[in-house]
Formats: sequence, C-alpha cells, structure tokens
Amino acid sequence: MIKNITLGEEITITTKNKVGILADVSKMLSLKGINIEAALGYEVGPIAKLLVVTNANLVIVNELKKMKYKSVKETEVLLVDLDNKPGALKVVSTEMKENKIDIRYVYLTPCTCAPRGSSRMVLQTSDNEKAMAVLSKYIVG
Repeated sequence: MIKNITLGEEITITTKNKVGILADVSKMLSLKGINIEAALGYEVGPIAKLLVVTNANLVIVNELKKMKYKSVKETEVLLVDLDNKPGALKVVSTEMKENKIDIRYVYLTPCTCAPRGSSRMVLQTSDNEKAMAVLSKYIVG
C-alpha cells in the first residue's frame, strides 16, 4: 500500500495574486534543471499561494528572492509514495484519525519520482514524526 515515507521540505510562496506566477516559477525551475515533484497552487482573494516540493530547495529559495518574492518559507512535510489504487488514502487518513494526528493539509500527485503506478502524497500534520512512525507499518516492497 505504502511504498516509501520520508520527511521532506516544501516551499510556500505567498504573493499578490496575478496572472503568470506559476509560469514565472516553473520557467526558473526549468532553467535551473530542477524537477517539480509535487505542486499545489490556489488563490485566497487577492493573495496567491504556490506550494512546491523539489529536491533543490536551497537553490529555489535564493532564486525566488532574486525574483522579488518576499514571502517564501519552507515547511516540513511527509512525502508518502502510495500505490495508485483504491483504498490507499483511506489507510492513511484512518490511521491519522485513530492516532489523533491532525491532518493540516494533504494533496496528491502522480509521481515520476517513485516507482511506476505510484502517487505522491504531500502531508502536513500536527506531528509529522509520529505520523511517519504510524504509517511505517504499511510499507511494502
């Protein structure tokens, strides 16, 4: 069900909402040869948020500052590589509920960085280390 779990870092960019933010950031990543492992973007009124997981956060943070993005922060997240099949999310969410671990946010993406047929779940919880320990019993392979 779960192929791998690691602690990772996610970059959150908070900025004025305008057309082209994702294009500008993805262009910079492409020019630097950095692959996006997971991403989520959304607006909240006049504010835009872009959450990105890569394997080169230090480079990205420095480049984003050069691009005049003022609110850039790193957040510890769990990176969970799941079998891409029914029930995988149920296992994770049920374990979090039964162990009283609050899921602050979650998003999934098809994963080219994990074995074929996998999805990558980005999970931020009230206790990432406890969540990692709880979910470790489901690692197969």
